[in-house]
Amino acid sequence: MAFDFDLLVIGAGSGGVRASRMAAAKGARVAVVENRYLGGTCVNVGCVPKKLFVYASEYSEKAKEAAGFGVDMSVNGFDWATLRDNKTHEIERLNGIYGTMLGNAGVTVINGTARIKDAHTVTVEGKEYSAERILIAVGGWPFKPEVPGAELAITSNEAFYLERYPKRVIVVGGGYIAVEFAGIFNGLGSSVKLVYRGEQVLRGFDNGVRNFAAEQIAAKGIEILVNTDIAAIEQNADESLKVTFKDGSTTEVDCVMYATGRRPMTDGLNLETLGVATRDDGTIVADDFFRTSVDSIYALGDVVGTPALTPVALAQGMKFVAQQFAGDTSSMDYSNIATAVFCQPNIATVGLTEEEAGAQFSGDVTVFESSFRPMKHTISGLPERSYMKLLVQTSTDKVIGVHMVGADSGEIMQGLAVAIKAGATKAVFDSTIGIHPTAAEEFVTMRSPARQI
Repeated sequence: MAFDFDLLVIGAGSGGVRASRMAAAKGARVAVVENRYLGGTCVNVGCVPKKLFVYASEYSEKAKEAAGFGVDMSVNGFDWATLRDNKTHEIERLNGIYGTMLGNAGVTVINGTARIKDAHTVTVEGKEYSAERILIAVGGWPFKPEVPGAELAITSNEAFYLERYPKRVIVVGGGYIAVEFAGIFNGLGSSVKLVYRGEQVLRGFDNGVRNFAAEQIAAKGIEILVNTDIAAIEQNADESLKVTFKDGSTTEVDCVMYATGRRPMTDGLNLETLGVATRDDGTIVADDFFRTSVDSIYALGDVVGTPALTPVALAQGMKFVAQQFAGDTSSMDYSNIATAVFCQPNIATVGLTEEEAGAQFSGDVTVFESSFRPMKHTISGLPERSYMKLLVQTSTDKVIGVHMVGADSGEIMQGLAVAIKAGATKAVFDSTIGIHPTAAEEFVTMRSPARQI
């Protein structure tokens, strides 16, 4: 059978764009379907605009730091519209770059909403396209729980485009998006409550990191309310919001933002009729070659339930193309993926948490950790502290986990991730000469174990 395309990709986010471009470079006839914007979540309502907002939120604290160094600085005002619109201009510029990249690669861009008709046919706005392979890379979308008045709340998507800047904000959730936006709003001058139904924010991270980060976040002025959840949201006559918690207490704010998770954007794809298997959470079941339960239909990125990180989707896109068009028979390696949380101070981690290490290598783990006041703050007078942890398998001396809470931890962790991926031992860390004076040198000078687990 002659197909219109060798590969048709649904979704022009990080994974979809990378797979499209790489496949086209291999000589494949490729099309990508997108119904919103090129670049997906990361470029438009995720990593990129969020990091720009994080930068903006840090200036007020920098002004406070300056006083101890004899620099007279003050923040004379903040214009939300300038930040919002400059961010939007940058996103639009990136959208254009993505379009140019796809065009230069020879990828056909089809604008519209896709529906998979059968194993080799996709319909877009009433027109049919056939393909030997169909790749689903639609990503996820934030959702709000079914709470009375939830329609009055926003998600991270809307936070990037608010018409008016809110002075009183509740951020609901305990994951990285929640703590990052709590820091953004706080740094930009809002009064912020971070509301989480669990016992501690940042579930899934190392417990030492979670507890230390929560202390530092609270010290910045963010009120963290754990074991707390919202029962209802109502709008007042002045357009402020009355929030009622499940314990019956109330508060009034200007904005409620839910950061309580994301769900796969598979609605309307026709997966159930086609027999594409999904999990209870809606993610698509795919094997090591990204193949779904329908042989000619593949899936990658956030929609398959692997770590929801842009670099993971990019790597999956390249691996998929290598497998399909270059004879690669290996599978993706998801071990030791480094990640960062851009709260204040930053969090970065690679490898196992202490809890995971203890469960996997019980009785064979040495923990090294350090908490200190960074040099800058000995002069700035600010109370911020940093935290570092190394986890070592005692019998092999191999470093199996690295964690940090502190300024620029994401930048520091990227280099350490290479070392961990290469199998570095504690002896290698110890024999590495540090760069002085830096916070990062602490990772190569920790000599005294904190405990054995």
